[in-house]
Amino acid sequence: MRLILLGPPGAGKGTQAKRLQESRGLVQLSTGDMLRAAVASGSPLGQQAKRVMEAGELMPDEIIIDMIAERVDQQDCRNGFVLDGFPRTTRQAAALDEMLKRKNASLDAVIELAVDEAALIERISGRFSCAKCGAGYHEKFQRPKKDGVCDVCGSTEFVRRKDDNATTVAARLEAYRNQTAPILPYYEERGLLRRVDGMADVDEVTRQIEDVLASL
Repeated sequence: MRLILLGPPGAGKGTQAKRLQESRGLVQLSTGDMLRAAVASGSPLGQQAKRVMEAGELMPDEIIIDMIAERVDQQDCRNGFVLDGFPRTTRQAAALDEMLKRKNASLDAVIELAVDEAALIERISGRFSCAKCGAGYHEKFQRPKKDGVCDVCGSTEFVRRKDDNATTVAARLEAYRNQTAPILPYYEERGLLRRVDGMADVDEVTRQIEDVLASL
């Protein structure tokens, strides 16, 4: 099964993709994770990606398409995959279709996590994580049980992504509205688009996605 999860930054695509990986054996392909790994490596690509990400802009198509084309050929993707954070433009959507066609493959469904933008800004700008194990938290919605101490590993060091601030998030949402949202009709015309309530409880979103997949 080959799926795409769509929605603005912070809609919960990564969380739901991880759950699909655990429940259905689909490989979570997060372009964001791939690019952050490149940033951490300090390579020329990583330095370019860092500038683009911190500005809240979209990554050049050729970087993403080549990265995904190589990834889906790997053995662990034989059972299927779920794309998290890609495509972001109609051009990318068309390029993805063409790339899959060359591999004699196609998408099974495109699931949109619909959200409220004002609430989303609050959700993203309050995020932070454990510097040691990566466990995620939120200033308002999911604080550690003991203030200043990670629930998972007991570390007292926390970090916040540089692009998780209200100004950058607003810019990313504007980019989503202007460049990514128009791809929804592209998939709707092909009968692939399904919608779920991205502002619902995490478990409820998972249930809605499972209902979608059961109907395919």
